[in-house]
Amino acid sequence: MPDLVGFGRSDKPQDFSYSVPDQARVLADFLASLHVGKADVAGWSMGGWVVERMASEHPERVQKLVLIDSAGLNVAPTWNTNLFAPTTLAEFAELQALLSPRPRQIPNFIARDAVRRSKNNAWITHRALGSMLSGQYTSDTSLPQLRMPVLIVWGAQDKIFPLAQGEKTHELVPQSEMKVVPGCGHLVVTECTTEVAGPLVNFLGH
Repeated sequence: MPDLVGFGRSDKPQDFSYSVPDQARVLADFLASLHVGKADVAGWSMGGWVVERMASEHPERVQKLVLIDSAGLNVAPTWNTNLFAPTTLAEFAELQALLSPRPRQIPNFIARDAVRRSKNNAWITHRALGSMLSGQYTSDTSLPQLRMPVLIVWGAQDKIFPLAQGEKTHELVPQSEMKVVPGCGHLVVTECTTEVAGPLVNFLGH
């Protein structure tokens, strides 16, 4: 499971754009470097947008595609995007409430460390968000061009990308299947793992 450039343990080069198209190119190059012919590819949130872009530009590399609470549609956020780089404990708590209908109680010392890390990496977050919010790379026109099997997984209570966006994605990809997970928000993969795992295994196993 590779981390996108700038995230997790991946390098954080200052001269990288952190845009969706460039992340998609890196991912395609990564698969090529491993001599992977066709792969089953999944992405969550911005990662969903990245793998959809790669699947659109390099369909020869994608056997099956999974989009999980994916960004990409040309829909302006109704929430404060600056919360993705929280600078205070209050903003961190507000972000947790946005991500989950049942946010976990996080000890203050962990929350403070999360805010510290957020401040250190804020330049990456803002550069990525700037690309995503520019409206240049939206997937409204590329989604209908997909020809591989597609599974769409969505948390019914997602406040970041509401269910209506998942339903629109499903509508734009006629051959897609959709699994809506009740009671879950944007963190559907980590908070509703059991409900997601079954449909995912069934889809990839067929």
